[in-house]
Amino acid sequence: MNEMESEIKRLIIDSLNLEDINVDDINSEEALFGVGLGLDSIDALELGMALQRKYGIKIDSATENIKQHFFSVQTLANFIDNKRRKNDQI
Repeated sequence: MNEMESEIKRLIIDSLNLEDINVDDINSEEALFGVGLGLDSIDALELGMALQRKYGIKIDSATENIKQHFFSVQTLANFIDNKRRKNDQI
C-alpha cells in the first residue's frame, strides 16, 4: 500500500466517523460504495469535500467519470495524483 492510499483510507475513516474500521480493514481495490465498504451518496459528498480540503483539488460532481474515480481507494489515489499534476502544470 502506498502513502497516498494510506492517507485516503485515514481520511475516509476520520471524515466519515467510521469508528469500527481501521486502515488495514480497507482494501485499496475494493468498491467504496454499495457492496464494498458500503458508503452511500451522503458519504460521497462528505468524502469529496474532505478530499478537496486536504489536497487542494476541485472535484466537479457533474463530470461523467466521477463515479469511476470514486470507485476505490486506488482509483481515488490515481485521480488525486492526476489532478495535482495538472495543477502543477498551470
